[in-house]
Amino acid sequence: MPMLPRRKVRVLRLSWPVDPATLAALQAGRAEALDEDPSFAKLLAALRADNPLGDFGHYQAVAEVSPCWELFSPQGGASPTLGNAGQPQISTNLMVTIHVDAATPEADFDAVLDWLVALHPWEVPVIEISQAELALRADQPAR
Repeated sequence: MPMLPRRKVRVLRLSWPVDPATLAALQAGRAEALDEDPSFAKLLAALRADNPLGDFGHYQAVAEVSPCWELFSPQGGASPTLGNAGQPQISTNLMVTIHVDAATPEADFDAVLDWLVALHPWEVPVIEISQAELALRADQPAR
């Protein structure tokens, strides 16, 4: 059996805060709530702009979104967006996974990453970067 083609990618995994009402609306099936959330709308604009984020050829601006909650305890000297230093907090978030083709020039990748960090509303953005391979159908080019 021949090996299926694969595509090497970088994976960006972002923890992005949203209003609890946005999360409730999403869980009720109102996808348009993402566009209405002031924080998440900025991420959507970045994803939909002309850049390598979520590039799947005939499909653009591809991202997976999952509800999540983040626990954290800001320490002295922190300037948290939510809560106060010294008090445990729970943030209502969306975990967003975006793939970027591994062949994207480093300067282009760095520019998009810098943009995402600047857009992120937190003092310390949570943006994970890893490498992976995506399995493709036999009739799809590996790119």
